[in-house]
Amino acid sequence: MTDPITLAGEIASSTAASHAPEVDSASRYPAETLDAIRSSGLLGLISSPEVGGQGRGHAEAAGVVERIARECGSSAMITCMHYAATVVIEQCGDEATRRAIAEGRHLTTLAFSEAGSRSHFWAPLGTATPEGDQIRLDARKSWVTAARQVDSYVWSSKPTAGEAPSTLWLVPRETAGLECQGEFDAIGLRGNGSVPVHADGARIPASNRLGEDGAGMDLMLGTVLPMFNLCISAVNLGLMEGAVQKTIEHVSGKRYEHLGTSLAELPTIRAYVARMRIATDQARLLVEDTGAALAAGRPDAVLRVLESKAAVGETATQVLDLAMRVCGGMAFRKEVGVERRFRDGRAGTVMAPTTDQLYDFIGKALCGLDLF
Repeated sequence: MTDPITLAGEIASSTAASHAPEVDSASRYPAETLDAIRSSGLLGLISSPEVGGQGRGHAEAAGVVERIARECGSSAMITCMHYAATVVIEQCGDEATRRAIAEGRHLTTLAFSEAGSRSHFWAPLGTATPEGDQIRLDARKSWVTAARQVDSYVWSSKPTAGEAPSTLWLVPRETAGLECQGEFDAIGLRGNGSVPVHADGARIPASNRLGEDGAGMDLMLGTVLPMFNLCISAVNLGLMEGAVQKTIEHVSGKRYEHLGTSLAELPTIRAYVARMRIATDQARLLVEDTGAALAAGRPDAVLRVLESKAAVGETATQVLDLAMRVCGGMAFRKEVGVERRFRDGRAGTVMAPTTDQLYDFIGKALCGLDLF
């Protein structure tokens, strides 16, 4: 079997690279790339072999996402959210859904954030009301990636009883009472199709609960967050790698015709490129070490999970800023391939948990304080 990261690289170079500019300019779902990911078996990357999956872990998921992100941030973001939702379905979901994911027939995503609690994703305001053997969902989800294209949502609500913050549910996209609102027209990640989803009396079987009633926060922080933080870090790492490559191509190929020299012959240009490379390599080391910490169950794994998204997100903005600076006026032209990645990289720091929230969490962890 082809190594999954190598396979992701083949999809990125053969499919994502050719469609990414138009996906961005038209703000459309990257159907071609996601179809290739489906048919390759990569949707089932972290699914158990018992249901037909590959049984891979956090590090491999991050590797796949990073390789796709080098060419298409939107496709990588959708894949990231699929793995973040799959990890909890794999732990708590029904066998039929798990098998469908493993076989590439089911794409899923998270539906956590709400307008009322904003980036505090762990505190949903939406409700889940028992009605016989069904649950009625009422909520205003503010950002749901690929909301119109996925097959299901991993959905958070207040618990049906008790004082715990949340409960998680598996909600089919075509459930009556769900409505996707508007279109996604943003600065970056323009093909990821993230729109609000409203639930007005949406009814699902009570058996669709993921985990125990009231256990949602534990699942969010202990199961979903490690996968999400690592994979969103991988998205940013891939954007950096893509930008470094495009910058090198630009400065090596463009010349001062009147001087007969290339941009790369300027010491200042080479210094900026070196800074980009060093920062990207440092970010890669943190991403890889976080994956290793999770795989080994190291005591510092939680700290690495928190650090990775904060550090790599911040580094991405710096590296992508440098790419724009080095490529100068030409960087603002889409064919250079820098400005799209520059825009895509803006999302990482404000996507929950935001960089500022993570700094607070990291500080609490270091000082021996409870995160919540």
